[in-house]
Amino acid sequence: MRTVQDDIGHEEDSAPVEMLAALFEARDWPFELASEDEISAEVKGAWATYQFQAIWRPEDHVLQLLCLPDIRVPDNKRAAVYEALALVNEQLWVGHFDVWSNGGVVLYRHGLMLGEDGLLGIDQAQTVVEAAIEECDRFYPVFQFILWGDKTPAEALAAALIDAAGEA
Repeated sequence: MRTVQDDIGHEEDSAPVEMLAALFEARDWPFELASEDEISAEVKGAWATYQFQAIWRPEDHVLQLLCLPDIRVPDNKRAAVYEALALVNEQLWVGHFDVWSNGGVVLYRHGLMLGEDGLLGIDQAQTVVEAAIEECDRFYPVFQFILWGDKTPAEALAAALIDAAGEA
């Protein structure tokens, strides 16, 4: 049985951006290295294609992961979306959703603290990337129900979680 580890060829921990590049390459996801400390990729989710970015801050040993589901919030819907963010974030164990102040874009963000060596293992890389995609997929409908269905935040969350529970 082939594993992602076989496809990547990494059995040891690597620099975070290098490990993510290997993971994205193994999955045939288009990616671009902006620098040795920053990578971006396009990832197909259940509802949309997400822009995925990772930025390594070696001085803090933190890898910041961003997953953007391409949802822009118009000014007249901001209050409802902010209320929804609070309800959605209560459901999360890691990471959180936010609205980027510049442009009103919804995003999922997670800061991963790595050890003093600043290395990332394949299992950990795979887990955090998949978690970001899964959370975007799980809560994407909440924002759509508010923006396009004129539901209240509570109605949108209830509808999205019922829909997600009903899919096989």
